[in-house]
Amino acid sequence: MTGWKPGDLLLIGAACSVQFAGDRALRLRLVNADPRPTYHGWVWLTGYVLDDKDLAVDKREVFVQQAGVRLLRAAPPPPPTPRKSTRKSTRPGGERLGIKKTGLSQ
Repeated sequence: MTGWKPGDLLLIGAACSVQFAGDRALRLRLVNADPRPTYHGWVWLTGYVLDDKDLAVDKREVFVQQAGVRLLRAAPPPPPTPRKSTRKSTRPGGERLGIKKTGLSQ
């Protein structure tokens, strides 16, 4: 279990793997951390590489040492979902909204 969630911004650098040393480091907007077991301490991450303006420039899947990954910014919390009202609205006189009495009998 990584503790990261989709939307987190991670720094993938030399501490993760030598292939990301120096100018090869990248900032990754996480899409998924694969939960399947691999070598101890290593994890597959899928995400979007961001440029210096926080725009996605590439989608990557990287195999890194979990301990070397740095969280730069946590994903914002999801917006609250609107609650549906279970109360029935009525007009004065007991008529339900949207139903018009016509005076015709059926």
